[in-house]
Amino acid sequence: MTEAAELPPAPEQAREVFGDRFADAVRYAELLAETGVQRGLIGPREVPRLWERHLLNCAVLSEVVPESVTVCDVGSGAGLPGIPLALVRDDLKITLLEPLLRRTNFLTEVVELLGLDHVTVVRGRAEEVMGKLPPVHVVTARAVAPLDRLATWGIPLLRPYGEMLALKGDTAEEELKSAATALTKLGAVQTSILHVGEGVVDPMSTVVRVEVGESPGGVRFAAKRAKAARTGRTRRRR
Repeated sequence: MTEAAELPPAPEQAREVFGDRFADAVRYAELLAETGVQRGLIGPREVPRLWERHLLNCAVLSEVVPESVTVCDVGSGAGLPGIPLALVRDDLKITLLEPLLRRTNFLTEVVELLGLDHVTVVRGRAEEVMGKLPPVHVVTARAVAPLDRLATWGIPLLRPYGEMLALKGDTAEEELKSAATALTKLGAVQTSILHVGEGVVDPMSTVVRVEVGESPGGVRFAAKRAKAARTGRTRRRR
């Protein structure tokens, strides 16, 4: 059996980024390194770089999330970027959306252990919860799918004039170009590539921002959203 990799000490930048929640960030890192690896949520090779590549890389997303908004973290997995974002921003109302039971069990345990009262865990796929969950201001995602496919899941969950923030790597510009037509059909009105985390992570985190107009998801999803809303009202009356 391969010996488990050891979690390195938290870098000084983590104290600055997580502030009063630093101890909780350390506990979350320990859970990822232990329980997360045991349950197959992250690979053991990721443990030595958990802080830089995962926790801090996700936490700096807070630089571009507006104040006091609702957020849905699509395909949250082990809680990235949703939980680091929650640790640095208690003004947000965050939903961690994840279809796999073993992952939602882990997420629920983490949320309860860390006392993240502003975070809710929901098991389901994005396409299944549309109309069942209230539309949000911001959708976040990391390492879920190529941008064109991710957009079909995430954008329909947005409120009018909301935005999707996708953490991407070196392929961000290429993905954005290839997804341009699909994004337009989904109601996107503006796209941009942002770099966040200067002085915290190196290289800085790359974020693709997709802003939508008054009809998130475009015409294709307008009927689905209306039907889901009608179905929800009917169920509540019964």
